[in-house]
Formats: sequence, C-alpha cells, structure tokens
Amino acid sequence: MNALFTKLKEFFQPAPAAEPDPMKYLIVGLGNPGSDYDDTRHNVGFAILDALASRYDAPWSKVSQGWTAEFRHKGRRFILLKPDTFMNLSGRAVRYWLQQEKVDKKNLLVVLDDLNLPFGKLRLRGKGSDGGHNGLKNIDQLNGGNNYARLRVGIGDNFNKGRQVNYVLGTWSDKEAVELPELYSRSMDAIEAFGTIGLQRAMSQHNG
Repeated sequence: MNALFTKLKEFFQPAPAAEPDPMKYLIVGLGNPGSDYDDTRHNVGFAILDALASRYDAPWSKVSQGWTAEFRHKGRRFILLKPDTFMNLSGRAVRYWLQQEKVDKKNLLVVLDDLNLPFGKLRLRGKGSDGGHNGLKNIDQLNGGNNYARLRVGIGDNFNKGRQVNYVLGTWSDKEAVELPELYSRSMDAIEAFGTIGLQRAMSQHNG
C-alpha cells in the first residue's frame, strides 16, 4: 500500500521547472505604441530594435503584451520585444516574457533613451539606477530590482526649462535625423556583442 501511495505521489508531482537557456537573450526596446509616437526621441528603443530585426530579416509578430521578432547569431537566440503596455508599464511585458521564454535575468538587455547623455553617445551597463526614466522604474519594481543590463542611448537635453516632455516626445531634428543610421548601427553592434562576447567586453568596445 505504501509503495502504491509513493508511486501515485510521484506521478502527481509537478515536473521540475525548466532551466533557463544560457544561449537565449531577451532584448527589450522601450517606447510607446501607436503612430503618434513614431520617430520620437522617447521611442529610440523601438527604432533600434526595428533596425536590428531588419538586419536579420526577422518579421515581427503581435503577441501578448507586445511584438516579438527572433533571429540567431553565432549560436545565440535573440528574442526582440517591443512592449505594447506604454512606457510606464514596461515591467509587465518584461516580466511576462522573461517567464514565458525562460530567459535568465542576466541575459536581459533593455534599450532606452537617456536625456543625461549627449545625442549619439551609448552607455552599456550591467545595472544602475532608473535615472528618472519611468520605463526602467517599472521594470525595477516588477522584476526584482535593477540588476539587469541596459543600453542607454543619448538623446541630449537641448530643451528650455519646463519643456522636457515636449522634447522627449518630439521628433528628431533634421541634423539628428541625418546621424540616426550610424547611431542605430552602433547600437545594434553593441546588442550583438552583449549576446556573443559578454557584457564586460561589450562595455569595453562600445562605451564612449
């Protein structure tokens, strides 16, 4: 009887959770959904992921809490995510897709705009404060802190006092627009490096 009970107990026990795949990476671009936000500084994360998907001919699919595209590069699987939750609730989509795809948090990279960096400057870091960025703040709150990588993309701070929102949600200047392809290219290279040579070497190569 005891043996039968033991076998039944083993049968009904839940299967052990799958281990995260160390070769799988979740790359999240921050932005706001909708055509009203296209080509705005605040949506540079979306734009860079669009460019990266195009580089690999990876089509976008509408999924729960956003859009995803996938490609493989040097044996790694890159899952690109553009949340549809609006910037201030980005953490919901990040939490869902980390769990859905069983991606280790150390393989998460968030791409976002940064007012505190000059236009065109990149800063790759393994963790850090939210710096007043509401998207990062929500990701921190819903995903256990700020111990994940982020690629900050400088958009500059060329605005008058009290005009920050208009600047961030505004479109690129003509001069900036000319330089965007090169900025996107450097950002894509940094993302690929994060997944293939690791955070520390990627930081050495692409910061500055």
